[in-house]
Amino acid sequence: MWRFFHKLASPPYFYSLSGKFIPWLGALAALMLLTGLYLGLVVAPPDYQQGQSYRIMFVHVPAAWMSLALYTFMAAVSAIHLIWNIKLADVMVRSSAALGASFTFIALATGSLWGKPMWGTWWVWDARLTSELILLFLYLGYIALVSSIEDRRVAARAGGLLLLVGVVNIPIIHYSVEWWNTLHQGPTVTRFDKPAIHLSMLTPLLVMMLAFKLFAATVILINARAEVLERERRSAWVKELEL
Repeated sequence: MWRFFHKLASPPYFYSLSGKFIPWLGALAALMLLTGLYLGLVVAPPDYQQGQSYRIMFVHVPAAWMSLALYTFMAAVSAIHLIWNIKLADVMVRSSAALGASFTFIALATGSLWGKPMWGTWWVWDARLTSELILLFLYLGYIALVSSIEDRRVAARAGGLLLLVGVVNIPIIHYSVEWWNTLHQGPTVTRFDKPAIHLSMLTPLLVMMLAFKLFAATVILINARAEVLERERRSAWVKELEL
């Protein structure tokens, strides 16, 4: 097992292996996305209270979930880089940042579209919304920080520390609807007794979550391969690829 991870940290091995996974991950992501959209927009019935407007949750909820998951992933991989100085770990963090910020923006934007007919306003300084907005600033802050430092090693350390400090915001976002009195609805899918959502709506939601995960994995690997080529452009194995 350790030998496999040691090989995976090798840029040539990672570049070759990831190239084999990308087409399959991309195809599965497209299949799951089309299936989820069909089930969510066509098969699932209207909500008895929200009518058709609830269907935005099939994009909003997966995007919000991915915004938390990717930041947690970035913080964990940054810790690996800071402890063991694995360069490929920094590559994976950088390759995830813009995507994580995009998911966070989509979550905020779709949440506003959903909130307008439900709450009568586009935005409130609700605990869940405010902490999610802070998450977007953390993503953008990381991107700005590592982009402003020319030395990649220094940038990786500074960015990693920022991510690790900011990870305290993740449980705040997750539990905000339980800790404070907020307008945002409480947990539905993650309830331990049973999900507070009908199976006809839960199924497309779970399919969309899987689609977003596969899409994220595909994009991150594509970005990582490009970053590896940029960093290793003077290496012999990269020059062999050009032949």
